[in-house]
Amino acid sequence: MPRLALYALAVCVLAAVAAVVSFVQGNWLGIVWVLLAGVSSNMSWYYWRRSRQVTG
Repeated sequence: MPRLALYALAVCVLAAVAAVVSFVQGNWLGIVWVLLAGVSSNMSWYYWRRSRQVTG
């Protein structure tokens, strides 16, 4: 797995955890974390697919 895909996946996981913590605390700012998790998930998928197409 390429490095950028791993970084994006790590950001996705951290944003998802931050969203859960935010919602548990009753803070609606967690919506921003959910959106960030979605964007970083798409970035991770894109970089992973691109590396597979280049190498094989």
